[in-house]
Amino acid sequence: MSADLQDLAAGVVDWSADAVHLEAARRDRSGVAADGAPLAVVRARTTAEVQHTARWCTATSTPLVVRGAGSGLAGAATGGAGAVVLDLSQMDRIVEVDPVDQVAVVEPGVVTAALDAAAAEHGLMFAPDPGSVGISTIGGNIATNAGGLRGAKHGVTRDAVLALDVVLADGRLVHVGSRTFKGVTGYDLTALFTGSEGTLGIVVGATLRLLPRPVAVATLLAVFPDVRAAAAAASAVVSSGVRPLILEMVDGATLGAVDELEDTSLQVAGGPDGAVLVAQTDGSSADAARSDLERLAQVLAPLAVSVETSEDPARARELLTARRAALPAIERRGRVLIEDIAVPLSRLAEAVEQVQAVAAETGTDIYVIAHAADGNLHPIIAVPRPAPGAGGSAGGAGTADDEAPLPPEVLAAADRVFDVALRLGGTVTGEHGVGVLKREHAARELGPDVLALQHQIKAVLDPAGILNPHKAL
Repeated sequence: MSADLQDLAAGVVDWSADAVHLEAARRDRSGVAADGAPLAVVRARTTAEVQHTARWCTATSTPLVVRGAGSGLAGAATGGAGAVVLDLSQMDRIVEVDPVDQVAVVEPGVVTAALDAAAAEHGLMFAPDPGSVGISTIGGNIATNAGGLRGAKHGVTRDAVLALDVVLADGRLVHVGSRTFKGVTGYDLTALFTGSEGTLGIVVGATLRLLPRPVAVATLLAVFPDVRAAAAAASAVVSSGVRPLILEMVDGATLGAVDELEDTSLQVAGGPDGAVLVAQTDGSSADAARSDLERLAQVLAPLAVSVETSEDPARARELLTARRAALPAIERRGRVLIEDIAVPLSRLAEAVEQVQAVAAETGTDIYVIAHAADGNLHPIIAVPRPAPGAGGSAGGAGTADDEAPLPPEVLAAADRVFDVALRLGGTVTGEHGVGVLKREHAARELGPDVLALQHQIKAVLDPAGILNPHKAL
């Protein structure tokens, strides 16, 4: 062990340079693997250990990559050659849930679902619910400004963050924001750190807004002949004045995968080109949830092949299958690259149709699910599994080997999906972040002047450039 590494180890309790741990830290759920292995993995348990690690990395000009559950989808938390990976998953205390102020104070390693469950004990909820809610950590959600199904009504993580405790690159600990719902003193640094993907500071604590938990929920499944009809229906819902808890669109290809996994017949109802909208309304009473759902059903009935509603929890779970089972169903067919773009709601149908055209022109399998209330699409590009007994070289189109490089046609299809978003006046990421996968496209979206301004902001907070270098910007 070098003298420098001994100095790092002296200030932390749990660290590793074991090859297995280093290899795991090279990857996240995106499938991206960083070039080379990191120098060490530090599993911090206290803010003091985070501060020590940041000071050591600054003093030695060592890249520092912060990591939670590794559930990111853009490669932002991957540690490459010579980096120290700072794993915050063991800083997992729920420090406080205050039902009067309706706030929670947590460490960054708290799992999202665990916080929501703790809030539920007080009749409250933590609204952000990314698809990885069962494994993703609050720190990771803050780093990427994660969204989720309930974003239709409650927005994204930034809307729930009131204050942050942040360790800067030089080891200083700062507190930004306040416990109050309102606060406009100074620049909004809380919002700046939220979504910065670990490039500006290390979040070691968060004060989060909780909301009253709905007493009743009602569910709707509407079937459409094609995605254009479903997207038009989503626009009609948004214009109706009803604000659903969730409003999700699933295309026909995805429905076919769900049918295969769950033994359902969702695709039959709408046909191979069909689509569905899944909606939920909530309220402080069953009558309130029911009233909103009835209004949605009235809006959708003239546009849909069929509409089913239910207030029964068991049937609601069945109706939600089209959305909840979508990703597992697609993953069963092969390795996936889960993408994330957003377009103006008026361009949602065009976006889906153009993504489908990309699939046809590149010969790739692309499945589309969408948070239809805010125009956020998730085109999922799948590398098919080989047939039993079939061959296929690593990384080729006939393999789903998670360790192999993604096939070039998959990467080319992803690039064209980003082009679709920008062409339609949208963004290359609505909630997953930029990471390493989208830096080139993010630069196109931002333009040279705004990109330069963002680099200047980073230089103020991280003058040595150690925090997650070559990510996000």
